[in-house]
Formats: sequence, structure tokens, C-alpha cells
Amino acid sequence: MKPTNTQKHLLFKSIKDGVVVMKDGSLRAVLMVNSINFNLKSQDEQTSLLRSYQNFLNSLNFPIQIVVQSRTLDLDEYLKKLEVASKSQSNELLQTQTEEYISFVKELIGVANIMSKSFYIVIPYTQSIQGKGGFISRLFHRTASALSPMAKAKEDILRRAHLISSSISSLGLSSALLNTEELIDLFYATYNPDLAQKQKLFDISNVDIDIITTASDNRKESDNAVV
Repeated sequence: MKPTNTQKHLLFKSIKDGVVVMKDGSLRAVLMVNSINFNLKSQDEQTSLLRSYQNFLNSLNFPIQIVVQSRTLDLDEYLKKLEVASKSQSNELLQTQTEEYISFVKELIGVANIMSKSFYIVIPYTQSIQGKGGFISRLFHRTASALSPMAKAKEDILRRAHLISSSISSLGLSSALLNTEELIDLFYATYNPDLAQKQKLFDISNVDIDIITTASDNRKESDNAVV
């Protein structure tokens, strides 16, 4: 029986220009959002935040998805930088203290499952829901006539992302639109949580999701060639 390609079970087909293209033709943009500690706010601040959040939701004329993702905290790069700093340290006392700190962090990681939380807002866009002659179509008629349907859709979804980013700033939240590389890394870590910790993704600057399949197939052929 021929094995089924994993991609057949995914809902998206490509990631290009910082936009996720779904199999049904709709698009998704993803904003990564920082967090605030609601419990540390005063009663008045909490009330103000809740009202601002309510106003934000009521202002939307399209759906959004809020995703909270928990991951084991990856401190590999941090530890590597500490090790480099330790070796270049001329002061013996500081070098010893740095090495002890590195050992402490490694031991802490070994005995405790340290987690980090990431927050995302997924913004959808479906061309068919706009309708011919609708408000959006009339509002951007000139732009639509000058751009291809896909280019127009990407422009509109990025406009939505900018609107969301501006709106949540009133809550004291800052956000960043994920680019192609960051989106691929997000999906890679989401679908391969254990593998992502052990095997970092290669340099994926300026590529789309199709490259991952090719690289994965090449890696499998290489592994099978090893006796």
C-alpha cells in the first residue's frame, strides 16, 4: 500500500509573501501578539481593558481566531551565547560564575518542564464572501481593476491585519505580522513539536512551503542510504 503524503491532510497548500493560501482558495494572515498580566492591573485598569476589548470585538466585521500555543522553552541559542561569552571572558572569576550559571540553567531545564506561551491572531479572507458590487468592492474598485484577483486578495488581507494591529494597540498590545519564514517555522513546530526541539529547520529565507517537502524527501533518501 502506497503511503499517504502528509500534505494531503493539511488544510493549507502554500505559504507565499507572508500569506497562507488554503486549499479552498481562501487566505490567512497571522499576527503574533505580546501579552499583558491582567491580574497585576488595578480594578480600574482591568475594567478599562475589558471595555476596550469589547469595543475591539464589536468593531470587527469579519471573523478572527485567537490562538494560544504553549511550547517547551528553547534555550539552546541562549546557552550557546553564554558559552561563547564565557570562553572570551578574561576575568577568571566572571568566567567561573558564567560557567556555573550555564550548568544551573542546564540542570533546571533537565528537572523542570519550562513552558512559554505565544499568542496569535489568525485573520481570514475569502474572496467569494465579498460579493460583486458589495461595499468592499465599490470602496476599492480602482485598486481591484488594476490588480489580479490574488494580488487584490493579499492586499485586502494585509489591510485587515493592519486594522487589527492598530485596534489592539489601545489594549496596550503590540503585534507583528509573521512573514513567510516565520509562518513556515510556526507550522513546522506546530505539526512536529518533538522534532522541532531536536532538529532545527534549515535556512528558509525567501522560500515557500513546497521547499520543505523537497528537503524532507532528500533527507529521507539520505537516511535510507546510510547502512
